[in-house]
Amino acid sequence: QVQFVESGGGLVQPGGSLRLSCAASGRTSSAYTMGWFRQAPGKEREFVAAVSWNGANTYYADSAKGRFTISRDNAKNTAYLQMNSLKPEDTAVYYCAARYSSRSYVFVNQYEYEFWGQGTQVTVSS
Repeated sequence: QVQFVESGGGLVQPGGSLRLSCAASGRTSSAYTMGWFRQAPGKEREFVAAVSWNGANTYYADSAKGRFTISRDNAKNTAYLQMNSLKPEDTAVYYCAARYSSRSYVFVNQYEYEFWGQGTQVTVSS
């Protein structure tokens, strides 16, 4: 079994930056598409970004384009979400998710993912 643990969340002022990490442990493999989702209070979980197993393909929600960058380091079994120019509306619990895929696919539907981290809180406030 593989587990995923997020870190890097916290409180940041509007316009600031954070980098979230998602580290895999257990029966790790690089053949996972990795995704980031978020859920704000009272709202449904929404897609943020995804990267294929080899980093060849990425995909972003419109709200993340131009501000967020998803990446991965397979040697470290870790995926990242660099978030710049943060806004109060980015406040949410951020989750990483993984789905086995040996092809360079990305997935935007949360139900496509098999494994989830526990989430890390990001709060953007002055």
